[in-house]
Amino acid sequence: MLSRIPALPRRSVQLLVGLFFYGIGIALIVRGELGVAPWDVLTQGLVKLTGLNFGLITILTSGVVLLFWIPLRQKPGVGTIANALLVGPAADVGLWLIPADQDLWLRIVFLASGIIVLAAATGLYIGAHFGPGPRDGLMTGIHRVSGWPIWVGRTGIELTVLVIGWLLGGNVGIGTVAFAVLIGPLCGFMIPIFAVKIPPKDVAEPAIARIEADLEGTVAPSSVAGDSPAN
Repeated sequence: MLSRIPALPRRSVQLLVGLFFYGIGIALIVRGELGVAPWDVLTQGLVKLTGLNFGLITILTSGVVLLFWIPLRQKPGVGTIANALLVGPAADVGLWLIPADQDLWLRIVFLASGIIVLAAATGLYIGAHFGPGPRDGLMTGIHRVSGWPIWVGRTGIELTVLVIGWLLGGNVGIGTVAFAVLIGPLCGFMIPIFAVKIPPKDVAEPAIARIEADLEGTVAPSSVAGDSPAN
């Protein structure tokens, strides 16, 4: 049914739905209390340091990350701004809806569900072709400027924020490892499912190829050209 919806309305719906469920996926993982993704470890640490809520810290962190786009000459898209502004509040909604301090079996369900929801949400918002999220754009921007493989920049950045977040009191655990191991393959499965087919002139063709290569830990030869990533 989605394939019958005109490209722009469908892409807009996918972007908004994807970003909302991205926040819900984060909230599920947080409520699992078994360890969170590296950037969320940093967010949790900053929450403890500042006393601000999770969603606001997520927005502020996105803003700081976007400042690093300037020397990299990365160009934000509509999806970039939407990502920076909407994921944090969506995570706050999820944290409000999902109860904390549950039994271990339910926390495991939260963790597993969160990783799957976040992967599907990633496929939705990347597949909408509205531009990179702040963190993903930083990684691919470093690749474009330095020539380093994307996985090198990605690993370096995420290890840095993980250590800083852990030192500030963020939750590092088995969930962090599970996220690192599973999110790439799951996103690689979800992205082709939700990718909207639109004419090449409307979006840079190498974009999705670059993200898929990133998720696999390599850079596809055809993804090197072009100025902006898809996620």
